[in-house]
Amino acid sequence: MPFLIAGGKSGGQPMFVRIFALLGLCMALSACASVDYSKLPPGTFSGSLFVMWVDEGGSSGDGNFLFVPDPEDPLIFRRSDPQSAGAVIRPGLMYTDGGSIPKIAQVFKGLSPWGYAPAYMIHDWIFTARHCIVDGESNARFDQVRDVTFKDSAEILGEAIQGLIADERVQPNDLAGNAITTAVDSAIARRLWDERGACKALVVKPDDVAAAEAAIPGSSRAITRRSFRLPPETAPVPAERRAKIVTRVTF
Repeated sequence: MPFLIAGGKSGGQPMFVRIFALLGLCMALSACASVDYSKLPPGTFSGSLFVMWVDEGGSSGDGNFLFVPDPEDPLIFRRSDPQSAGAVIRPGLMYTDGGSIPKIAQVFKGLSPWGYAPAYMIHDWIFTARHCIVDGESNARFDQVRDVTFKDSAEILGEAIQGLIADERVQPNDLAGNAITTAVDSAIARRLWDERGACKALVVKPDDVAAAEAAIPGSSRAITRRSFRLPPETAPVPAERRAKIVTRVTF
């Protein structure tokens, strides 16, 4: 089970922080993006996920959380073209702060850290997997996205947002969709894509793995359980480290 992956951060700093710092400039200079969000086909989601609160996080997002796939029915994203790179993506256990969108940008409709949460999770998985691949990680858990290019990563995020709209999970918002895909297709994001030495910092801490396993049996390993249940009070995980499940999203 790929529980050594953490999402959306580079060198301990959320990936979107540096990207959105220059989002206004990037939008003004539209040539900085090569992905046309309006022409992206919708992808499809299936399965479900849990979100577990870890700590308050930094200056962006709404805190630091743990993305936990449902052991019985894990979140899966499928691109419209089954022959495309990253055609089927199944994220593993990872840290996330949603969209990692700075507070100043959250006043705009569609730019909530959790507005397109499942789409952000897919992008987080791709980006952090890339960091570990660049650092020489050869584990098979990365094979599903190993051939994904930088441009693919931006297109996949846009297709995921389009999929949420097609599934009527969110309202259409071309401005937000364009802003987000422009940010992740920028020169800043490209530099982060090739950054080395970031994989180690993205490892999910053993205490957090144990807390997730205590609340969601089977979440830390490739075992399918017949039912989801909270642990008994006698669980060997200290009370202060037990999982604090915020929500569950099901498709």
